[in-house]
Amino acid sequence: MDVPEPEQTPFGVVSEHTSRFARQYQNYLDKSTPHTKYRWAGTGVLLLVFMLRIVLAQGWYIVCYTVGIYLLNLFLAFLQPKFDPSIEQDEGMEDGAAGGLPTKQDEEFRPFIRRLPEFKFWYSATRALAIGFVCTWFEIFDIPVFWPILVVYWFILFCLTMRRQIQHMIKYRYVPFSIGKTRYNRAN
Repeated sequence: MDVPEPEQTPFGVVSEHTSRFARQYQNYLDKSTPHTKYRWAGTGVLLLVFMLRIVLAQGWYIVCYTVGIYLLNLFLAFLQPKFDPSIEQDEGMEDGAAGGLPTKQDEEFRPFIRRLPEFKFWYSATRALAIGFVCTWFEIFDIPVFWPILVVYWFILFCLTMRRQIQHMIKYRYVPFSIGKTRYNRAN
């Protein structure tokens, strides 16, 4: 007995094609994972093209500002540890058991784990730049603003949000990128 195959609905066909495209897209992302320098170089080129579009079009400053704030938040999450000892210490003070950084040889070592991993940082930044670039081609997003105020406000926001990280980097001579042999040198 042959059972007739059920007819595919239009929704099923569209769902099948979108899942196929999603698998191909994820495959390309997986293949790009080990190529950090090339990924960031592509994002840098996209950032330059985006900024060139903003400057030449002389508009879409609010889109540029929004992308800048989003990139600042991503960068801040990239620099912050996933488990912040100072926050845990403050939380431990409430119940009387204050934790701290290891000070002796036999205490537990907890490596630096970022709140936002590098790949997710790159992916989110690239996606934000691409969306921002696409938005610059639509007049509805060209909201008239006085752009120097946005620039000054962005720098003030940058200084206020990065103050703690900058103080930490100066105090412990911390370099957030793998430049030298060690990534975290504690001042003696």
